[in-house]
Amino acid sequence: MKNINIGLVRLLQFLVFAIFTFMVIAYFGALILLPLDLIALFIKLLGVFGLHGFISALVAIPAVGYLVLMVHKTPGLVSMLLETGLDLVNTGKNRVEAFNGIASALKA
Repeated sequence: MKNINIGLVRLLQFLVFAIFTFMVIAYFGALILLPLDLIALFIKLLGVFGLHGFISALVAIPAVGYLVLMVHKTPGLVSMLLETGLDLVNTGKNRVEAFNGIASALKA
């Protein structure tokens, strides 16, 4: 019975690891893909007004670049976004390591 409990703890540890890994990848992926999505949305918006896709891209890329620059120049915003992601990483690491204490208590 002890081996079954240890196996269950390890399975839950793996599930917590997988969930936190997915959340970190999704968070940082969203930070990277958000400007690309804004470019695509601006191109579609300018296409509604009758501009060709290439011309729309020539207008949309600098517009999104300016928005990214404004986000970058906002004091503390970029560091807050990165610290939030790193806090998520540290929380996941601590939760996964907490299972090691439970498994060692079961072994004794």
